[in-house]
Amino acid sequence: MPGYGDSPPAEMVATAQGRVAFLDHVLQELGMRRPVLVSPSMSGRFALPFLLTRGDQLAGFVPVAPVGTKDYAAEQYRQVQTPTLILYGDRDVSLGPQALHSLWHLPRHRVAVVPDAGHACYLDKPEDFHRALLGFLRQLK
Repeated sequence: MPGYGDSPPAEMVATAQGRVAFLDHVLQELGMRRPVLVSPSMSGRFALPFLLTRGDQLAGFVPVAPVGTKDYAAEQYRQVQTPTLILYGDRDVSLGPQALHSLWHLPRHRVAVVPDAGHACYLDKPEDFHRALLGFLRQLK
């Protein structure tokens, strides 16, 4: 993601509005129409503002203990009608429960907790993660 990790600072993604525009551009360039957006950890800085402003463009949303959930009010989450699978590992004692506390206000959500997995539950228990994800995707059809 621009501005994260070893990538140079990127002014275009310095604001939530800029991150929404960036993600929208990426999805358009890839020709994706109504994708399911999977958002682990730091990608929450991009995915959450996109969900709140353009969630109607998504077929589904899968936050995996994303950062930034506390930046938005319960009322903002209540406005989103995108089907959502809130996913986190049961050993993630900070971001997982924190995200759940905020995202619980999304009206069309389900929760899946990956047992014996930490923050990167998709790495710790990939089979359990994929089972939950695929179950959610099948439900969207």
